[in-house]
Amino acid sequence: MKLTIAHLYPDLLNLYGDRGNIQCFVKRLEWRGLEAKVLPILSGDSIDFSKVDIVLLGGGSDREQELVCGYLQDIKIKFKQYVEDGGVVLAVCGGYQLLGHYYKSKKEKIEGLGILDITTEWKPKRLIRNIILHSPLFETPVVGFENHGGRTLIHKQTPFGKVFFGLGNTGRSGYEGCIYKNVIGTYLHGPLLPKNPEVCDYLLKKALERKYGERIVLTELDDTLEQKANQVMVKRYQDKKYVLTETIKRYT
Repeated sequence: MKLTIAHLYPDLLNLYGDRGNIQCFVKRLEWRGLEAKVLPILSGDSIDFSKVDIVLLGGGSDREQELVCGYLQDIKIKFKQYVEDGGVVLAVCGGYQLLGHYYKSKKEKIEGLGILDITTEWKPKRLIRNIILHSPLFETPVVGFENHGGRTLIHKQTPFGKVFFGLGNTGRSGYEGCIYKNVIGTYLHGPLLPKNPEVCDYLLKKALERKYGERIVLTELDDTLEQKANQVMVKRYQDKKYVLTETIKRYT
């Protein structure tokens, strides 16, 4: 079995070590004896979504998002078709914002793809801190790091998770990210997947089942170190007895 992973515009959207998400996809496939092919799609390149199994859209500055937006508009229809057909997507930070209807920055309004029913507006106070979520998709808490000026309203979309510690989509809603079909949009850096192998395996399983049309049971890997790191972070903030209502006072 083999998966092709498209990394969209790594020459522009490359903040906070999100390339580590690509490496996590590759290694967790290889450790199971499965093949992985990484397909970097640079600015101006074309993409054939029929040959892609997973898409990663990372984060970038407002200027870079503006540039990427132009390239994304050229593939908007095919990208939407890919998603509606069950294509797997991980969109982080700026990539998450661009999947929505628009991102309203300090200076202008950047048109998004409209794949997710979300909207984002810039605010002067950045939301920066470690973050922990409880997601109905996973038994283990999802951990990461957030650093964003945008406030994202997800309207009727399903959130990725409920914030246990941190600020999330708006700093006020109590929720973080968004899930739609086989798409996860999130502000979690870290990078996300090495810190949360359960999330990585969830996306890999969805991609394999879509491609091969059968139920996939992934071989278990030894994630002892990852689990210990997760537990340390959860316990650290649990012991501090922070609550969301206290943290948002600093940002609203």
